Amino acid sequence: MSKATRAGAQSPATPAADSQDLIRVHGARENNLKNVDVELPKRRLTVFTGVSGSGKSSLVFSTIAAESQRLINETYSAFVQGFMPTLARPEVDVLEGLTTAIIVDQQRMGTDARSTVGTATDANAMLRILFSRLGQPHAGSPNAFSFNVPSVRASGAITVERGGGKTVKATFNRVGGMCPRCEGRGSVSDIDLAQLFDDSKSLAEGAITVPGYSVDGHWTVRPFTESGFLDPDKPIRKYTKKEMQDFLYREPTRIKVGGINVTYEGLVPKIQKSFLAKDRDALQPHIRAFVDRAVTFAVCPECDGTRLSEGARSSRIGGINIADASAMQISDLAEWVRGVGDPSVAPLLESLGQTLDSFVEIGLGYLSLDRQSGTLSGGEAQRVKMIRHLGSSLTDVTYVFDEPTTGLHPHDISRMNDLLLRLRDKGNTVLVVEHKPQTIAIADHVVDLGPGAGSAGGSVCFEGTVEGLRGSGTVTGRHFDDRAAVKEEVRKPTGVLEIRGATAHNLRDVDVDIPLGVLVVVTGVAGSGKSSLVHGSIHADEGVVSIDQGAIRGSRRSNPATYSGLLDPIRKAFAKANGVKPALFSANSEGACPNCNGAGVVFTDLAMMAGVATTCEECEGKRYQAAVLDLRFGGRDISEVLAMSVTEAEEFFGAGEARTPAAHTVLTRLADVGLGYLSLGQPLTTLSGGERQRLKLAAHMAEKGGVYVLDEPTTGLHLADVEQLLGLLDRLVDSGKSVIVVEHHPAVMAHADWIVDLGPGAGHDGGRIVFEGTPGDLVDARSTLTGEYLAAYVGG
Repeated sequence: MSKATRAGAQSPATPAADSQDLIRVHGARENNLKNVDVELPKRRLTVFTGVSGSGKSSLVFSTIAAESQRLINETYSAFVQGFMPTLARPEVDVLEGLTTAIIVDQQRMGTDARSTVGTATDANAMLRILFSRLGQPHAGSPNAFSFNVPSVRASGAITVERGGGKTVKATFNRVGGMCPRCEGRGSVSDIDLAQLFDDSKSLAEGAITVPGYSVDGHWTVRPFTESGFLDPDKPIRKYTKKEMQDFLYREPTRIKVGGINVTYEGLVPKIQKSFLAKDRDALQPHIRAFVDRAVTFAVCPECDGTRLSEGARSSRIGGINIADASAMQISDLAEWVRGVGDPSVAPLLESLGQTLDSFVEIGLGYLSLDRQSGTLSGGEAQRVKMIRHLGSSLTDVTYVFDEPTTGLHPHDISRMNDLLLRLRDKGNTVLVVEHKPQTIAIADHVVDLGPGAGSAGGSVCFEGTVEGLRGSGTVTGRHFDDRAAVKEEVRKPTGVLEIRGATAHNLRDVDVDIPLGVLVVVTGVAGSGKSSLVHGSIHADEGVVSIDQGAIRGSRRSNPATYSGLLDPIRKAFAKANGVKPALFSANSEGACPNCNGAGVVFTDLAMMAGVATTCEECEGKRYQAAVLDLRFGGRDISEVLAMSVTEAEEFFGAGEARTPAAHTVLTRLADVGLGYLSLGQPLTTLSGGERQRLKLAAHMAEKGGVYVLDEPTTGLHLADVEQLLGLLDRLVDSGKSVIVVEHHPAVMAHADWIVDLGPGAGHDGGRIVFEGTPGDLVDARSTLTGEYLAAYVGG
């Protein structure tokens, strides 16, 4: 072909690379997706919508982002891949046009006491370098300002195995910033010995009252009774000083018990290692209750809670030490950093200033660097993760966000929208899973999944522009412009809950009367003090059921039936009908298939390559032994019951020969929170954020209490699901309960009987009550940011 002909056929000449402007997905089948085909424009903002459980996260995170990360990991050597998480290829036929995916999700950050906002970002590292260079008196290297690095001193002979190998004398000295008393935790724990044992009893009589330390607990108590250090039949109050020391504090010592070598250790260090060294939230409820009862945490008297050694605290820049700087509100710290102005560290000051300014820009200027990362809400954690990407020079990257507006006031959402558009305008592809109309409205492209949730979802109902979505007739399209009206009549309170002089975090000596017997919404911009007021002043006790945003913990062996307590009455009903033990009907206990240990699949670990999970041939994925599956109740075996949806099971256990009132009650609660489509045996790991939140709500509804405290229950809920949630809240109030909700959603505010608005700003600009009254009064007054947005929402 001549040059002239070729030019004529393709005029003007378009480079082949420019045609690669789409991410193509064909035949996606992850979780509940039904052969989904989509084409997403690159360098645009695409929002994925649909009811909770419709398959949004399965498409965005489990398919597109997962494959991008897997392909990037494969570019590393096998040695490096051995240290990385192994990812299986998603269930999809074709994925083309992928770019590097950066995932910014809502997974909570580590809850370890050593993890803070400063350590989770680069801010602490840069601040430590700054103090090691400019602090007076000089304390040492950056390690000398780290509360995670202990000071170490050593001297002696070392042998260097090189050539002939010779022994040399050496001394080693490292200055760390860790407070030696509290080991960098900021608090010291004190154990109430009266909660560990009953001193009127002997060991043989069960004196130890710690959970799991029963006399027949065998290996927990036997080392104490057979150690030879203690008389098992002597009441503890009659122990000598030496016996008490051996019982409570003895250093680890090797002993023989029943001819077997074991380590004997005092009760106190044993408790510290087994219970106190673990994250409190990860403990089982009865052990957590014991820890709360037996252990008191006090601010470390040596470092005054700063976690830092004397040397680190004594080194200052302009009268400020690193503990003072970390405790400052970040917006104030940014000002201080700009005032340092030392040319010898100019690049460091510029970089640190940019990081701190990013916090302010993203709406987190009210935090401090010493704030524990485990105390951040899901929305705050997600925005902290965004910090490192804001100033990035990378382009042509795919940013994937999971509901970035979670926990944001409508005023803050417009700021978040600007950030998403800025990332797009730098030449990046931005994929956002979102329910808020305010964010959906700025999308260049919308993918709406549904039509329902679970097995009724997993299909693309609409793909196109926001205007097209409005007229599409899908669930999202129909509800897009929904506006809840302010109540004509509000309920009358039956009493008040008095809060006086609340000072937790940024609260300014707040006095407020919260009406009881009605639906109360506590609102205000992010960081204004809502959670501090509600969780810091209304303590979960006998009459209060508190449902926070803490993540549901669970492995792939956990499912809605186990989490909600539904499996107990089901197992008992099966056992009674068949005259056998209930444990047979647990796939984690005696009834488990011996081949796969009740997992339903057999895993083959392939080192740095993705492990392979194959359906167990013996039980065919049913998880139970064949003998257990022969036992029936109401004509069904246990695996068939676990395969039912909540709605089916509600009918099954509600009447006829399978009638089980205890199971039916739990199922009714699950259906009430809108989880009727979930199957009872579906692993918790496959549930979406909104589904987990509602499952938690259903489980807590069983608790006896007159006051329900909910923290942002609309998190992860579609516009249509919010209506159902409002119906549930109404039913709770009408049944005589008091409901207090911390919430930003305008529909929930409009539906309230009473609103408490905090502000006017965040951090030290907040912490005050700026409005108390009915939603109608708030709309009429328009005296606060919330009032203005609510008035605009209801068209007032």
